[in-house]
Amino acid sequence: MAAKPQVRNAQDAGSAPDDRETHPVDETLPPLKMVTSGLQHVAAMYAGVVAPPLIVGAAVGLSGTELTFLTGASLFTAGLATFLQTLGVWKIGARLPFVNGVTFAGVAPMLAIVDTTDDKADALPVIFGAIIVAGLLGFLAAPWFSRLVRFFPPVVTGTVITLIGVSLLPVAFGWAQGPNPAAEDYGSTTFLSLAGITLVVVLLLRRFTRGFLKQIAVLVGLVIGTLIAIPFGVTDFSPVTEADIVGFPTPFHFGGPQFALAAIISMCVVMLVSMTESTADMLALGEIVERPADEKTIAAGLRADTLGSAISPFFNGFMCSAFAQNIGLVAMTRIRSRFVVACGGGFLVLMGLSPVAASLISVVPRPVLGGAGVVLFGSVAASGIQTLVKAGLEKDNNVLIVAVSLAVGIIPITAPEFYHAFPETAKIILDSGISTGCVAAVLLNVVFNHLGRGRDDDEVTAPMEPGDEISGSHSAKAAHVH
Repeated sequence: MAAKPQVRNAQDAGSAPDDRETHPVDETLPPLKMVTSGLQHVAAMYAGVVAPPLIVGAAVGLSGTELTFLTGASLFTAGLATFLQTLGVWKIGARLPFVNGVTFAGVAPMLAIVDTTDDKADALPVIFGAIIVAGLLGFLAAPWFSRLVRFFPPVVTGTVITLIGVSLLPVAFGWAQGPNPAAEDYGSTTFLSLAGITLVVVLLLRRFTRGFLKQIAVLVGLVIGTLIAIPFGVTDFSPVTEADIVGFPTPFHFGGPQFALAAIISMCVVMLVSMTESTADMLALGEIVERPADEKTIAAGLRADTLGSAISPFFNGFMCSAFAQNIGLVAMTRIRSRFVVACGGGFLVLMGLSPVAASLISVVPRPVLGGAGVVLFGSVAASGIQTLVKAGLEKDNNVLIVAVSLAVGIIPITAPEFYHAFPETAKIILDSGISTGCVAAVLLNVVFNHLGRGRDDDEVTAPMEPGDEISGSHSAKAAHVH
């Protein structure tokens, strides 16, 4: 595969070490802009971070106080993992504006571990032990895994980025319908109206404002949407009044880690899925910030993911991975500084140490988050389409790669029960459209663009009508243009 020419910044033209500081990724912003932009990242990922511990904690049967503790621990460890990813230590950390938090890929296998554990008090220690082992093994495998980057040309990365955005949109739609899918008012006109109002506010701010206000449009939209929701009785301030001011996540609060082979194997599978998605996310973010992620960057990023996951259980947290929704925020605001995201990581650590601070963002109603999420996640899909424009779609091989990979990737979205007959371990991978679409794109790219060049020169100048055939003749194809 020929190397794709990249347009970077001034840093690529020079060889002086200080040139790196000129790139927007390495810029430090004024304090107010740094703080508010960091808060936007926290707001965008908060619901995704707290949902897994709430689900798993409820399955274990934790009390309300213990659930609050487990949620705070997840926020704290997400902040630590974000520090590793953005600031970096040694060869650890992609040093990109990358937010890390609890991965949803681990929820289903963790619930399976809870179900198969006789004494529920041992469930969390068993989960934590499995995550520690999976994290350490993933850390060792990171350099090898990163070598797969050569199999991710624009036709693959563009497809995967598009899938990331499309896969996240249902999350925004779910938020827009309300906090509880089992409630009678789920999907009510009130909830949908609040989501719509928030969406309109963000769009108006992006259209009619400039400078800093335009860049924090999502944060302002969340505040305005929350205020509008108060008269409707949707905004709940009880988390703030009931939360403690200070609360440190005591190491191994739920007991020392236990190591069960079945649980370890299960979480190792989750780790592979997580590493695949993180690789795709790093490639996506690299394109957006105009610092393409090479093999070295991906290896460092995967080390941060896996080491963060291995450390997380010590403070009662779960497996960490990159948060794709924050890529949408970077794409939309064009604020590319990794220090902004590191600032967001600082807020996550503080919220983990102060439950009352953590509860402030939880005041934002889900429908309001959903309205903002449409813009954020849609921006990710749009970035993928921009990458596909550069992918050489005039070649029919690439059209087929994109077409089939997108189809495979959206199966879990359009047909959630499609893989119901498969074993639970297989469904961990198959139910992740990003992972399956990524694997399909890589394999198809190898088959069509590496194993043989037979039809590499075939071009598609317009969508085909039924019965049309792609031939090697330029003139034959021209006859089918409508």
